[in-house]
Amino acid sequence: MLGKEVLNQLSPYKQGMQIQEVKEKYQLSRIVKLASNENPYGFSPKVQQELKDMAKDFQLYPDGYASNLRYTLAERLSVTPDQLVFGSGSDELVTLICRAFLGAGTNTVMAAPTFPQYRHHALIEEATVKEIPTKQGKHDLESMLQAIDKDTKVVWLCTPDNPTGAVILESAFIRFMEQCPSHVAVVLDEAYVEFMDEDLQFDLKRHLKEYKNLIVLRTFSKIYGLAGFRVGYGVSNESLATTLNIVRGPFNTTSLSQRIAVAALEDDTFIQETKEKNYQVRSEFERFLDSLHWNYYPSETNFVLVETPIDADVAADYLLKHGFIVRSGNVLGYPSTLRITIGKQADMQALSSVIEQLDKDVQNGVVK
Repeated sequence: MLGKEVLNQLSPYKQGMQIQEVKEKYQLSRIVKLASNENPYGFSPKVQQELKDMAKDFQLYPDGYASNLRYTLAERLSVTPDQLVFGSGSDELVTLICRAFLGAGTNTVMAAPTFPQYRHHALIEEATVKEIPTKQGKHDLESMLQAIDKDTKVVWLCTPDNPTGAVILESAFIRFMEQCPSHVAVVLDEAYVEFMDEDLQFDLKRHLKEYKNLIVLRTFSKIYGLAGFRVGYGVSNESLATTLNIVRGPFNTTSLSQRIAVAALEDDTFIQETKEKNYQVRSEFERFLDSLHWNYYPSETNFVLVETPIDADVAADYLLKHGFIVRSGNVLGYPSTLRITIGKQADMQALSSVIEQLDKDVQNGVVK
């Protein structure tokens, strides 16, 4: 195989089954996808209007500085425009961070399991990966601190975490930052931050001012419902942002995605309504799981990691045959679990009926 030797040890990202694929395989007329933590309520009506009104000037290169989006977002976050770096989803920001800071002879510290792209791209840059096991689905911050040495260049903190939905308390984050060496870039991945209880959200402006080694990642793919447009961003001090912009491709976000993201930012009502609906439906689903005595990880996101009484792949396949696509925990590092996106109320009630039947089939030995 041509390329870096480490690529022989890695595999391309393997997505779950898509809706049309499941329809054709199982001859089902309706499929509900609850595997990728997408927004079941779509996106803001302002985005829809922007799509209708948009000039079709796609023969031109996009604004490589993403000026309108940059200034709009900087004002909203109370940061300077040059503290921002944009990417094709926050996934690309992970790639840029690894490219900028990691290489042979360096190492990076992360929880395990957590979002797998941290590890994937660190290995591609030939860095050593130090994985610190989670405790009950939460980051073990003390052990992560102990793993840091002079060759550590990046530490990854995911809150709320994917796939558990667990959060790092702000007090614990502050203790971590006060002990973390200044030569280490600390990446705070907040892809799901808008779903969190406001009391649990961090003071972004304060921490960026106090910690010069902090990089915060966020995305428009989750609560904003723009996963198909691929826009994410990082916020840090201007020096770190400049470093990331050096390795960033000049036109990595499209004209369309930039303008759509600005429209999405202008609709706080849609975001608040999505958050409230998600909380309501998630709470109902958790009460249902309690009634079955199925355990799950407390979540501050739009998904729940649910423990299953049988192998996760078997459980996922059972739900698939009944029209629900969920994510098996076997591929996420949590065997015997399912990561289930919180969908609309009617869909979650229908899913609950299928899970209730699965539970009965397991108890009766029909499914093992």
